[in-house]
Amino acid sequence: MIRILLADDEALLRLGFRLVLDSQPDMTVVGEAADGAAAVRRTAELDPDVVVMDVRMPGVDGIDATRQIVQDHPRSRVLILTTFDIDEYAFPGLKAGASGFLLKNVPPEDLLSAIRAVASGDAVVAPTVTRRLLDAVSDRIPEPNEDGRNPRAVTQRGLDRLTDREREVLTKLARGLSNAEIAEELVLSEATVKTHVGRILNKLELRDRVQAVVLAYEVGLVRPA
Repeated sequence: MIRILLADDEALLRLGFRLVLDSQPDMTVVGEAADGAAAVRRTAELDPDVVVMDVRMPGVDGIDATRQIVQDHPRSRVLILTTFDIDEYAFPGLKAGASGFLLKNVPPEDLLSAIRAVASGDAVVAPTVTRRLLDAVSDRIPEPNEDGRNPRAVTQRGLDRLTDREREVLTKLARGLSNAEIAEELVLSEATVKTHVGRILNKLELRDRVQAVVLAYEVGLVRPA
C-alpha cells in the first residue's frame, strides 16, 4: 500500500485528489497539509511514501518544503504538482530533490502512474516540463571543445568513475528515455539497463533519475537539441 500525504492550500483540490487516490486498491491518503510548513511537519509525523506537493502555498512554499523533506526525511519521495508550466518552478523543484514534476491538468491515470513510479524509486517529469528544464539550464551548460565534448564533463562530480557503457546509458537517460527505450537502442536487456542505472546513481551519489538528468546537463555531458 502506497501511503500518500497531500499538500495543497486549496481544500477542494485536496478532496478531489483524495477521492481519486483512495479509490485505488494500492493507495491510501494518510494525511493532508495546507502549506509547506505543515507538509514538513506532517511528513515527520506520518512517514508517507509519497508527498504530493503543490508549489504555491502560503508561508513556506512547495520548493522549500521539498528541500527540507528530502534533507530530513529522505525515505519520503516528493511529487510536485502545479498549474504553472514554467521553468522558474520546474528546475528549482527538481534541484530541491523532488522525484517528479507534473502539471495538475494531467489525466488521472497519468497521476496514478506517476505516484506508483515515484513510490518505487523511479522519477517522473512531464515532457513539457523537461523541455522547459533544458531551456532553464542551457545558458549554464559549458561549450564543447573541438571534438564536441565538454572537457570538464568527465571529471566533474565523479563522472570519471563511470565506465564508457555507464556514460552512454547516462547520456540516453538524460534525453528522457525509459529503461526499455535505452535497452532497445543499445541492444541490451531491460534488466541490464536497470543495473547500469543503479550503478550510475551509486557512483555519482544521486537520489534518482531526475538528479542524474540535471547533473548530465549541468556539466555538459549532453546538450539540449
